[in-house]
Amino acid sequence: MLNDPVNLMSYVVMVFKKVLGFDETKARRHMLEVHEQGRSVVWTGVRETAEAHVFSLQQWHLTAVLEPDEKQAR
Repeated sequence: MLNDPVNLMSYVVMVFKKVLGFDETKARRHMLEVHEQGRSVVWTGVRETAEAHVFSLQQWHLTAVLEPDEKQAR
């Protein structure tokens, strides 16, 4: 996830809970990481599932990107 100047923090938390199944604490932790550091890794795993998550998050107008796992690429 990348930070954007558009979405409210409460909205981002709600989307993380709804789309990714996060509990309140985990959703808030990732939202704050996005807000404070500009990005957060919210999911890792199989590419097809990652693509589905990115698509879903983008449908909710969040700035989600798919990146390779740097540790796996070596």
